[in-house]
Amino acid sequence: MKRIYDFSRNPAQRNYTVADLKALKGSGKTLTMCNPADRDQIIACVEAGIDLFVVGTDQMEDIRELAPTHFTGAGSSWAQFGSDDEIIAHAFEAMRRGADMYYTLRSFDVMERLASEGIPVQSHIGLIPTFSHHYGGLRAFGRTAEEALQVWDTLKRMEDVGVFAVEVECLAEEVLLAVNDKTSVVTFSLGSGAGGDAVFSFLADICGEASEEDTPPKHAHAFGNVGRLHKQIHDERVEALGQFHSEVVKGDFPYAPTNIGMHDGEQDKFLEALDKWTPVHQ
Repeated sequence: MKRIYDFSRNPAQRNYTVADLKALKGSGKTLTMCNPADRDQIIACVEAGIDLFVVGTDQMEDIRELAPTHFTGAGSSWAQFGSDDEIIAHAFEAMRRGADMYYTLRSFDVMERLASEGIPVQSHIGLIPTFSHHYGGLRAFGRTAEEALQVWDTLKRMEDVGVFAVEVECLAEEVLLAVNDKTSVVTFSLGSGAGGDAVFSFLADICGEASEEDTPPKHAHAFGNVGRLHKQIHDERVEALGQFHSEVVKGDFPYAPTNIGMHDGEQDKFLEALDKWTPVHQ
């Protein structure tokens, strides 16, 4: 555990620092990375020993409460902000809230501006679902030498503007294996083989929960079947609500044991007083 000051100059500790992640190159060590979406999932990831997190900026308070020492990235989606200045401002807000790096898909100019301010910048190579229109749909990348070189050129340009890390999504595994030690950029492999510095997978995919896609992608290997439990909970909830509705409609609920009664003799006194009651103010 490393003692640091975070980007708001608060004393803190981290399981991994930026320097530690850069030092993974050639070490033979591969980390795990996941995207917990709520407090329960954060706790589960901590208890399971997951190394690195990437979350929404609005989750940072929960992260720093429940996983105060975990290296965690936050960021913004491509369409979230219209101007470069808004992105820069959001990046500073994420870092103030406890993030350790900032994810962006925007221009090289934006990446360079962020990096020049000392913010560890994460971006994305290979399949970028947001840009799938340009590619003719969701598909794998780097399966030809020509396209693999194009991805390599992009990665090196990112390195030149100061990008610290990239998510490498659905890139042919041979490509990542060949280039990983030729760049200082830390690589998080999603469906791109074991050649990266960390292997990233979505928590929902790992746990066998509902996917964004009708057919989960090839890299979405389920190690559990939490989806079955969610369905069981849903079915039980519907059954209970249905019984409640039915019993009320029939006039059978509330049941006698669930009701509250008056003390002995108080009902008669109340009814008598009620019959005699007149308004104080006419």
